[in-house]
Amino acid sequence: MGSFDGKVVIVTGAAWGIGRDTALEFAREGASVVIADVDKAAGEAVESRLRELGPGGLFVDADVSQAAACRRVVSETVAAFGAVDVLFNNVGIQPTDSYQNVEDTPEETWDRILDINLKSYYLMSKYAIPEIRKRGGGAIINTASVQGLQSQNLVPAYAASKGGILSLTRQMSLDYAAENIRVLAVNPGAIDTKMLRTSAELADGDTDELIASWGKGHPLGRIGTGQDIANVVVFLASDRASFMTGSYINVDGGFMAVGAWGSAGSPDSEG
Repeated sequence: MGSFDGKVVIVTGAAWGIGRDTALEFAREGASVVIADVDKAAGEAVESRLRELGPGGLFVDADVSQAAACRRVVSETVAAFGAVDVLFNNVGIQPTDSYQNVEDTPEETWDRILDINLKSYYLMSKYAIPEIRKRGGGAIINTASVQGLQSQNLVPAYAASKGGILSLTRQMSLDYAAENIRVLAVNPGAIDTKMLRTSAELADGDTDELIASWGKGHPLGRIGTGQDIANVVVFLASDRASFMTGSYINVDGGFMAVGAWGSAGSPDSEG
């Protein structure tokens, strides 16, 4: 018996990284899982794995920065599995060409990052909440970032999007608490994902050695994994966290406890 037997979960940005690992963990716990992403090949591979691990899996090819796509993700979820119990808003980008100050950041870059990283969370929540309400409550978990608390140089749009997620999480929790819809956020630190490795490749030297050096800047002495985040997200979405809403959890190896960027020098890299 899994803790999510009979439950239906939607995960955005789930073809890779944190989203993929979390979707698979929900499946192991008995959930039917729907994943949304724009990477069709990787998404279909995750769908196959979900069907091996749990009662059902579905990949929806969708750009969730668009309202019509978000409506479609929810409608296809209900058509396939009859309900929505949990929404994990996880999609996020930090393009390599976005490492610029505000003056040098093109408006289209700003808009793209905010549309994907923040607007999609609003849109997916907007269309999922009516279905969650029909179930008598559920949970919405948002991937924010330690960047929403304390930033580094040259990431204005990304940092703004992550701070916005934390504010949206707090606000939504107040509007929907009476309906037993809990809203929470997780703040990953440096996690070994494609996003982290892309950041490392921008620097000189061996990528693996650089990532290892970033890990040494954490009190726990290592970079995190997607599974580290998945474990926390699944807990927050479960009945074991039934008295939690409107808050966030840092999953960062102690990074924020030591003053983050100034002392450790590691980039944010969830995704």
